[in-house]
Amino acid sequence: MSENKSIARFFTPNLEYATLGGGCFWCTESAFSNIKGVLQLEVGYAGSPSPYANYQDVCGGQTGLVEVVHFLFDPQIISYRQLLQVFFMMHNPTTRDRQGADVGSQYRSVVYWHSPAQMLAATEFIAQIAADFTAPIVTDVLQVCHYTRAEDEHQHYFERHPYQGYCQAVIAPKVAKIKATLPDFLA
Repeated sequence: MSENKSIARFFTPNLEYATLGGGCFWCTESAFSNIKGVLQLEVGYAGSPSPYANYQDVCGGQTGLVEVVHFLFDPQIISYRQLLQVFFMMHNPTTRDRQGADVGSQYRSVVYWHSPAQMLAATEFIAQIAADFTAPIVTDVLQVCHYTRAEDEHQHYFERHPYQGYCQAVIAPKVAKIKATLPDFLA
């Protein structure tokens, strides 16, 4: 896995990485941007050795890559399980290759694990919440591979464009839901 130096330089043995794909990476990033214990956050592409890790090619749906949020967190402040709670609240894990109007394999629901403990936590969490949904959860749980940071214009998109139409219609309600439902998780 290629690591972005802006994140890797802050790594200490007490911190962990998380990489999650839950539809449009602008939405996923926004859901985690104010969560306590999330220290460094960026969007990117994961899941394929494709050399075409750029927004235009990934949106074409032929690269095998997934839009993801990749971040460093402090498990002493927020647990991986709590991060999974945020993740499964902010997107629909029962639709394959789509989130709302965003359709394609690049929008699939996936938990990329960085350790066997994360893999176990994700599979146990999914089994626990499965009964809360009317359709089966289709979220993949895979070992992280081939992560590439997305272009600068995609970093902190909602923060920089809060009044853009997509941000108002899709991202803002997800952020509001996290704030209303999980206030204790907020920084």
